[in-house]
Amino acid sequence: MPSIRQEILSAIQNYDRIIIHRHMRPDPDALGSQVGLAEVLRASFPEKAIYQVGGPVEGLEYLAQMQEVADELYQGALVIVTDTANSPRVSDERFNQGELLIKIDHHPNDEPYGDLVWVNTHASSCSEMIADLAFSFPDILKLSTEAARLIYAGIVGDTGRFLYPATTAHTLEIAGKLLNYGFDAALLNRQLQQISRKVARLSGYVYEHIESDENGAAQVILPKETLEEFDIVDSETSAIVPLPGTIDDILAWAIFVHQPEGYYRVRLRSKGPIINTIAKKHHGGGHPLASGANARDLAEVKVIYQEIQALCKEYWEEMEEVEQKQ
Repeated sequence: MPSIRQEILSAIQNYDRIIIHRHMRPDPDALGSQVGLAEVLRASFPEKAIYQVGGPVEGLEYLAQMQEVADELYQGALVIVTDTANSPRVSDERFNQGELLIKIDHHPNDEPYGDLVWVNTHASSCSEMIADLAFSFPDILKLSTEAARLIYAGIVGDTGRFLYPATTAHTLEIAGKLLNYGFDAALLNRQLQQISRKVARLSGYVYEHIESDENGAAQVILPKETLEEFDIVDSETSAIVPLPGTIDDILAWAIFVHQPEGYYRVRLRSKGPIINTIAKKHHGGGHPLASGANARDLAEVKVIYQEIQALCKEYWEEMEEVEQKQ
């Protein structure tokens, strides 16, 4: 029986038109996997029509740009969605209008969709999976310098520059192979790391306004008035999400960002406790230690923070029990 990678390759070979999607509000891994795959296919099958779609890339223009695709191009096309666990988060709702739909993702497969589904929750990133696909069929799939740059960016982005627990020996091996393709990795790393002056100012605000408890649960609320004061839009707040984790006594935290529609976007991070269980209760999901959710108002914000507090307290109690048994 053919492997899922072989099935995906066969589907790619069978279609002359391929349209690739990713999730809304893209991060480097979304673009790295989506456009990295597109560049692999362009280098491998120059006769095929390959498209990358999904609207604005919100500050990541140095990585890639999207294309406009007419509705009729979906007829008889292969559609691939990368790095998107839940179908409502796919950027551009036409993703289901093709002839065949493939899902490639590294998030928990809580909502299976697509005709072919390849999910690997052990991968550091969806970009790592795209590299695995390409390296699995070296006689057929070719990595260009641009494909390698994009895939590397996605891996660096989702591993926090190889600092997060999802980084494995295989991740580093893949990254090392990609560096052989001749892109300017130093420049790319600077682009991924650097922030604007106004985001730097917001970083100071975040450090000064972290609320935390004795168990290491923490939160930062960014109301619309604060966002306006610093001239910040939601997409620019991604850079401040890791900041609470740099404090030694903070274990798990949430950043609540007020949206123009009135609700709060919730970014959840953890150094130990599994926090995607909380995300799933609040219209979200994601990885065990990095998830996202939504809170309709400050009352739900309060509930989420209380759940983080309870989770951290339980985590330390369990750790203490383990130590006592040893």
